Amino acid sequence: MLDGWVFALAAMAALLAGISKGGFGGSLGFASSAILAVVVEPGVALALMLPVLMAIDVAAVRAYWGKWHAPSARAILIGSLPGLALGAILLSVVSDDAIRVLIGGIAAAFVIYRVAMTRGWIAPRPRPFDARKGWAAGTAVGFTSFVAHAGGPPFAVFMLGQDGIGKTDYHATSVIVFWVVNALKAVIYTLIGLFSLSTLGASAAIIPFALVGTFIGVRAHAVIPERAFFAVAYVALVLTGLKLLWDGLGLGG
Repeated sequence: MLDGWVFALAAMAALLAGISKGGFGGSLGFASSAILAVVVEPGVALALMLPVLMAIDVAAVRAYWGKWHAPSARAILIGSLPGLALGAILLSVVSDDAIRVLIGGIAAAFVIYRVAMTRGWIAPRPRPFDARKGWAAGTAVGFTSFVAHAGGPPFAVFMLGQDGIGKTDYHATSVIVFWVVNALKAVIYTLIGLFSLSTLGASAAIIPFALVGTFIGVRAHAVIPERAFFAVAYVALVLTGLKLLWDGLGLGG
């Protein structure tokens, strides 16, 4: 299924996902599907990367088991169900170009969001846990995760806006939420026909690159400045998003 430079691009995308997860918080894991959507059908890109992302998360689930903030995890997961359903309906009825526009738009919005957070333009004021906000955030998490593997921003906005959420609470909640969400996505992807023996075989072929990326990320964390890593990654993600928007909107004629 993946030949020549397409396989090389897929391997690079898996490597990036592993590096991000291993040493830089995992927030750029979804960029892998955006990169692949430039050269293959968006549905194929999503199906190809899901097993890779799930493989990266396996070890993290064991390391953080039971350390999550249970009320937040419960609220987000409940809210994710309608978001996943909405994403499944959308992917079932829209064209590949519409999906390219959606992924490209999310990619560009993600970079804008991260820059705004870094510069302090967005600074959630910590408040007590609110289940209704968790449900709303969960719906956004489920939808964006389903259509672009990009549930991180709505998750972060909700979790960072709460009183008393420490680093371990945040990461452990992230791990369990996306482990469950990805498992549900795998079931739905199967039911709507996104998975095939071909995509699963291709996923298996690039999982080793993701695991190597995780190994590199753990060691690079102490060597490569976080700002430098994200600066390069954000430029690449913006260019990828613009390319997807260009192709999806048919601006190239």
